[in-house]
Amino acid sequence: MISSMTGYGSASRQVSLGAGVVADLQVECRAVNSRFLDLGFRLPDECRGAEPALRELVTQSLSRGKVEFRAAWRINSSNNNNSGAATANPHSLGTLNQDRLDALYTLQEKAQLSFPNAPELRMGEILRWPGIVSEPRGEEEGWVAATIEAGKAALAVLLESRHAEGKALVGVLNHITTQMREIVKTIEPKVPQYVAQYQEKLTERLSEALAAQEQAKAGAELMERIRQEVVLYAVRIDVAEEFARLKTHLQAVDTALAGKGPVGKRLDFLMQELNREANTLSSKSVSEECTQAALELKLFIEQMREQVQNLE
Repeated sequence: MISSMTGYGSASRQVSLGAGVVADLQVECRAVNSRFLDLGFRLPDECRGAEPALRELVTQSLSRGKVEFRAAWRINSSNNNNSGAATANPHSLGTLNQDRLDALYTLQEKAQLSFPNAPELRMGEILRWPGIVSEPRGEEEGWVAATIEAGKAALAVLLESRHAEGKALVGVLNHITTQMREIVKTIEPKVPQYVAQYQEKLTERLSEALAAQEQAKAGAELMERIRQEVVLYAVRIDVAEEFARLKTHLQAVDTALAGKGPVGKRLDFLMQELNREANTLSSKSVSEECTQAALELKLFIEQMREQVQNLE
């Protein structure tokens, strides 16, 4: 299934920290466009051990895109009692380290001997002092397992969103190729007529120019030279091959869009080929209608190129 390179997924798991305390872990997975697969991780220290497993999961599932995992957690400070009301868990806020608290008190007393006018520490400052509050952290294995599970679930949601967007993009691209075929279908049969008309005008102009400069030459010889020049020029402005290649490239685009797996790089190449043919059609144009058709084709190709940049 064809996928886009942008998507988002999130999932959550709970981690037991002991003493009846539970942490809610949230993992997010985001993806944006990139020529190659580029992975990034913004995980808290408790979840760092899950990075290799998450990296392997992504490399098995994706081939292009800039993918980033983010994780955050908070302590779930409420439990449901029998009446259904939420009650605070006294362990969820952590416990005081009495030894560190006593040491801090002693340190403050000594400091005030040297600075008697200094204000005492406030409660907020005391609680934020390193080591004063010991929060439950749980076991590393529990954090890693929960992070991997949540990351896998978030990645699955991201893949689903990428598939959905990819399906929508395929519909847009198919609509554009249909419009391009209509232009080719309209213009291609008219090209011989345009070339013939241009040859006629060119013959008249050459006849006038050469007759003025070479009056001594016989009329038959002069017309033969004109005919040769016009035929050579008609060969140079023939666009039959360009139309044939254009239709072949459009068929290749349809085939790629109908297939499975990554197609972004192949479609990038086809956009270059389509643009080359449209440029040649424009340079060889012998009528205003042909020029306008070539410009419309280039516009559609540019629209496709913008969409293709988002396909994996």
